[in-house]
Amino acid sequence: QVQLVESGGGLVQAGGSLRLSCAASGRTFSTYAMGWFRQAPGKEREFVAAISWTGTHYAESVKGRFTISRDNFKNTVYMQMNSLKTEDTAVYYCAAAALQYSSSREGDYDYWGQGTQVTVSS
Repeated sequence: QVQLVESGGGLVQAGGSLRLSCAASGRTFSTYAMGWFRQAPGKEREFVAAISWTGTHYAESVKGRFTISRDNFKNTVYMQMNSLKTEDTAVYYCAAAALQYSSSREGDYDYWGQGTQVTVSS
């Protein structure tokens, strides 16, 4: 069982930056692929970024602006978000998958956090 707790969301102006963190419980954190997804009001949840032993994977909409990383000693995954746009406004969810590759498929993820709100104002 893995429990995930996100933090770092908030209100920021367009063009600004935020760093999200996701703290995970469990001794096998390093074996999981970790992902970030987001859900904007009235929209379906969508893939943002993922990281695993094979590397990282990003949605086209965030490439060059967002960076996912992890610290296996701290059982934490991060997402640095730069050059934020109003369309990045969403609830951001951290997820863990018992996979060795960075999947963008929501169904591949076994554990989910409660989410953290990111609001980008114009």
